Amino acid sequence: MLRLAIRTATIAGAIVAAACVYDAPVTAGGTSTTAANVSNGVSAQLASSASGLAAKSYVIDFTGTTLPPDIAAQVAAAGGTVTSSLTQIGVAVASSNDPGFVARVAKIKGVTSVDEDVSVQWVSPEQVVDAGDLLEDGSLPPGAPAAIFGAAETFRLVQWVPDAVSAPAAWDLGARGGGARIAIVDGGIHSTHIDIAPNLDVVHSHSFVPGQPFNFDQAIRRSTGACDSTDTFWHGTHVAGIAAAPGQNIGTVGIAPDATIIGVKVLHCGGGFFSWIIQGIVYAATPISEGGAGADIINMSLGAIFPRQGSGLAHLAAVVGKATTYAYQRGALVVAALGNDAVDLDHTANIVFVPAMSPHVVAVSATAPIGWALGATNFDQPASYTNFGQSAVDFAAPGGDLELQSSQVCSKPRIGPGQPVVQFCSVFDLVFAPVRGSGTSTGTYSWAGGTSMAAPVVSGVAALIIGKFGRIGPAQVEARLRASADDVGKHGNDDFYGKGRVNALRAIQ
Repeated sequence: MLRLAIRTATIAGAIVAAACVYDAPVTAGGTSTTAANVSNGVSAQLASSASGLAAKSYVIDFTGTTLPPDIAAQVAAAGGTVTSSLTQIGVAVASSNDPGFVARVAKIKGVTSVDEDVSVQWVSPEQVVDAGDLLEDGSLPPGAPAAIFGAAETFRLVQWVPDAVSAPAAWDLGARGGGARIAIVDGGIHSTHIDIAPNLDVVHSHSFVPGQPFNFDQAIRRSTGACDSTDTFWHGTHVAGIAAAPGQNIGTVGIAPDATIIGVKVLHCGGGFFSWIIQGIVYAATPISEGGAGADIINMSLGAIFPRQGSGLAHLAAVVGKATTYAYQRGALVVAALGNDAVDLDHTANIVFVPAMSPHVVAVSATAPIGWALGATNFDQPASYTNFGQSAVDFAAPGGDLELQSSQVCSKPRIGPGQPVVQFCSVFDLVFAPVRGSGTSTGTYSWAGGTSMAAPVVSGVAALIIGKFGRIGPAQVEARLRASADDVGKHGNDDFYGKGRVNALRAIQ
């Protein structure tokens, strides 16, 4: 029997914090972006001038969605260098080591705000349990066809999430998300994982973290607060597998198993600059014909709390809102985790959780069973950590939890060869999905809990809708999510469930 040890690692949404400084990746592959051709705070801050002052990165927001045609020249005259021009949303990113740069650039016609680019810890430590490598004992199943789609996946009996949203019934009707494109705007994705690679669009995956390819990441250890290159939990990989692990009878199955995954790396070690996030959203939403990723759905299992009004962080949060509005206008549904702070966002005055509460974003809270491995069948209890509030929550979805107060051990059989999965019964209430693993592993999985895990469930259901009804636009996709959601909790809009817990079967009928 396989016994697995509990540890802690990092899952969604925290307060502003300084990010780590990272070494260059030890592995490479796929599309990568270097510091020379991407706007970012790290590359700017590491640059130094003859005067000895370190250059800083600034986000310059203009009125409306256009930039002056001579923006580079005007910024140069103010003492800086444009590192990125987001002409789609009227935002530029520039670097400068001139103390007078901000005052001068603020005088350019049309500028509404100039703020130093800020690094944020968008993903915070919580609830992760390693499950090991599927391939380490040579137990990879043959991938033979199953009579019922998804039923022959090795770890299907460890996955309660698809059943909680009636996904298998949708698959049986042929709704599996084919043709839908989900951008995972997150950390790095393990591109060779057996439950990621078949659905991954490597060509259009991209990194906005300097010097880091889209398929590399690190995690942050809660015990030390430092980046750990040996950590096996890559947040973006887990999220991608929940949304769209393919149905191939060898591991797990995602909510939309025929959807395409696009990796858009904007975080490293769970942290990232505002400019990375903004550029990632714009890139994901821009059609392929215009140089973007052509996403129908943008999953953002990340977030942080910011002041709703004022300068600095509030301005930067507003620019994120310009990016999410652009995504909506270009036909992409943005789905975001609402965070794990157990905060009532109806009664928090001058704070906002970004990007979940940004314009045109579907905000997702988390639910979980308590004692599923012991026979519990209620998957709709609000997770202990989830943020909530009628003004903030759009939908609820399974995110997992560790609330079962028991040291009892439970066992779940594998489908096919291999030892049963043995773990504390409480751990089975978390969400099971692919992760990086160590070394050359391509078949490692783990349990995790958070609104980070709930958001890709909603993204997966949205992909099923698009696969069934075509590219009907984000407003219509959200309308179908709303009309088909199960009205759990109090009738109508609810503090914890918003407009309801998503239902995959009803969504495609």
